[in-house]
Amino acid sequence: MLDIPWAEKYRPKTLDMVIGQKPIVKRLKDFVKTRSFPSMIFAGPAGIGKTSSAIAFATELYGDEINQAFLELNASDARGIDVIRGKVKEFARTMPLSSGIVKIIFLDEADALTPEAQHALRRTMEKYANATRFILSVNYASKIIEPIQSRCIVFRFKPLKEDEMRAYINRIVEGENLKIDENAIKALIYVSDGDLRKLTNLLQGVAIAKKEIKEEDIYEIAAMARPKEINNMIRYALNGDFYKAREELDKLMLDYGMSGDDIVTQVYREIISMNGISDYQKLNIVKELGETNFRITEGANERIQLEAFIAKLALLPKQ
Repeated sequence: MLDIPWAEKYRPKTLDMVIGQKPIVKRLKDFVKTRSFPSMIFAGPAGIGKTSSAIAFATELYGDEINQAFLELNASDARGIDVIRGKVKEFARTMPLSSGIVKIIFLDEADALTPEAQHALRRTMEKYANATRFILSVNYASKIIEPIQSRCIVFRFKPLKEDEMRAYINRIVEGENLKIDENAIKALIYVSDGDLRKLTNLLQGVAIAKKEIKEEDIYEIAAMARPKEINNMIRYALNGDFYKAREELDKLMLDYGMSGDDIVTQVYREIISMNGISDYQKLNIVKELGETNFRITEGANERIQLEAFIAKLALLPKQ
């Protein structure tokens, strides 16, 4: 029997098991009790519980009838109007359950739907409102057309707090009989950046090889640098030592295998919290980093752009 991916194995089975999002979970529990609810939009970054909340809600609402009453589709896989006119419309037009509860169609990554598909979805929502409700999971609610937004209640999922992520890590550590030190926990929280799905996959990736997990194991499998290594590169550059900063850049790209995008993102995360750097310097770093990010995104050679970035830091005035 194949092992179940931990992201599925530790997906919440009930609303009580959902990590964080307490106000939203409370409202969903009320919907389960009354067995009456509107269509909904779940908005927020990846990995913070949107899909898990939708599935847990449907599980508590339908119980054993979930397969007949709950349809899950990933809108990023089928972005066009055909999927709305096909699978979605076909499921929406079927009769509700014998218990009288409306069915649910869950569209994950619904903000990937084309405008034409969204307008077709709006018409489907209107036509079959008596028998079907929709839950749209999106990163950005603003990418959903206004006629759909006006027909839904919008739940905005917040980034998870550190104590909530620790509770989730402990759930997996206890379930898999792992040993993990405090520095490794901090590294997991830092590397995953609030994304529990990413955190789970990283932890499973390390646990395949060892049951005692250390900080270096997390950074190695994540192909990310420790915050102090990013800090060292920036400080060398600001002190005018271009070659030392270049050596640190070599370490990031060659030893860790980090891409230009990865380095830009991690530098951005570190700048604001760095000590011993003036606000003036931080503003200049963000400005130069934005230019570097744009050029890399447009296809420029990332190595040259990153070296140009640290060169510009070395040339900044020392205010």
